[in-house]
Amino acid sequence: MEAVEEIKDIKIEKARQIVNEAESVLQELFKRTDEIAEYNQLKVLRAFQKNKIGEEHFYTVTGYGHDDLGREALDNVFKDTFNCEAAIVRPHFVSGTHTIACALFGVLRPGDGLVSIAGAPYDTLDEIIGKNENHEFYNCSLRAMGVEYSEIPLVNELDVDFNAIPKFIKPNTKMVTIQRSRGYSLRNSLTIEDIEKIIKIVKNINPKTVCFVDNCYGEFTQKLEPTDVGADLIAGSLIKNPGGGIVEAGGYLAGRKDLIEMCARRLTAPGIGTEGGAMFNQTRVMLQGFFMAPSIVSYAVKGAILAAKVFENVGFKTHPKSDCTRCDLIQTIKFEKQEAQEAFCRALQKYSPVESYLTPIPDGVPGYEDKLIMAGGSFIEGSTIELSADGPCRPPYAVYMQGGLSYFHVKLALIGILKELV
Repeated sequence: MEAVEEIKDIKIEKARQIVNEAESVLQELFKRTDEIAEYNQLKVLRAFQKNKIGEEHFYTVTGYGHDDLGREALDNVFKDTFNCEAAIVRPHFVSGTHTIACALFGVLRPGDGLVSIAGAPYDTLDEIIGKNENHEFYNCSLRAMGVEYSEIPLVNELDVDFNAIPKFIKPNTKMVTIQRSRGYSLRNSLTIEDIEKIIKIVKNINPKTVCFVDNCYGEFTQKLEPTDVGADLIAGSLIKNPGGGIVEAGGYLAGRKDLIEMCARRLTAPGIGTEGGAMFNQTRVMLQGFFMAPSIVSYAVKGAILAAKVFENVGFKTHPKSDCTRCDLIQTIKFEKQEAQEAFCRALQKYSPVESYLTPIPDGVPGYEDKLIMAGGSFIEGSTIELSADGPCRPPYAVYMQGGLSYFHVKLALIGILKELV
C-alpha cells in the first residue's frame, strides 16, 4: 500500500513540475492579459457610474414588467459598455443559440440573403438556418421561410477568405453573420482586427447590409468589442463571459436601436418589444455579474494560455498556441483517438468543484448531429465561463476547453489531468 501511495505522489509531483515550468515562462503574457482586464474594468465601471446605478435598480416589477427601472438601467449599462445605440439583456433568452435566433428571425425576411463569412457556423445553428431540407422541423427554419443562405469556405480550413467576400455579397444580402469564436472546428477565432476588416469590405460593397457578430466567448478578451469597429448587431450568452460566472440564465443583444427593437419583437411580440417582460429578480445578479466579468474572463484566458503551454510541452497539438493573441476563451487540444478524448474529460470532471464523482460518457445533445463528451462540474448548468471541456466524438477527437472562475482552479485541474493522462 505504501508503495502505491509513493507512486501516486511521484506522479502528482511530476505533473506539478510540468505545470509550474510552463507557468514560469508565461508571466509577460499574463501581464498583458491583466492590462486588458483593467482597461475593460474601467469601461464597465464608467457605464455603471454614467447610469447612476443604485439599490433601487435591484428590485424588479411583476406581471407584464412595465416601467421596470432596473431593466432599463441594465440595458443601458450594456449599451454604454459596448459603445452602441441600444441593448436588450434578458433572462428570457434560453441560450446563446436562442439569442442568435432572435437576431436572425428578427431582422431577416423572405427574399433576404444571409451569408456566413467564416465558413460553417456553430452546429446549433444548422436547424435555425435549415441546412437539412429533410429534417423533421425544416419548416421552422430561415430557408423554409424564404431566406437565401450561403457560406464562404475558409482558406485551408483555418482563416477567413477575405478576397472571396465580394463574390458573395449580393443586392439582396440583408445580413452577414460573423462568428467570432471557432465553435467545434479547428479554424482560427477572429480578432477584433479581423472583424473590422470584414465589416469594411462588406460595407464598401453594400452599406445597407447588416453586419451581425456572434460574440459568444469573446467579450472582454480584447480592449475593443465588435460594436466599436462597426458591427451593427452583436449577440452573447449570460452564462458565458458577460455573466461573470454568477448569472443563472439569459442573453443579450446590442447594436443599432432599430435592429434591437426588431429583435425584441421577435423575443416578445410586436407591440411589446423591449417594454415588457418581468425580470424575476435577476437584475441585481446580472449587473453584479457584468461588473465582475472583466476579471473572471482574464482568469479564464490565463488558464487557457497555461493549458496550451502545458500540453504543447508534453507533445500534444494545441490551437491556438500559447503565444497567440487571445480573442475568445476556447483552447483546443487534439487527441486523434476517442479514448484519449474521453480520458481527458473524465480527468477534468474529477477535478471539478461540483459533481466531481460523476463520469462523463458520450451522448446525444439536442442541436448536435454527433455524440458529445462533456465535462464540467459547474454551479450553473452549461455555464462555459466555468471550467469545462467538451467536444464532438468525431475525428480529430479534439477537446474544447474553456472557462475558469479562478485561475488557480484551472492550474490545479491541469495538474490533476496530467497526473491521470501522462
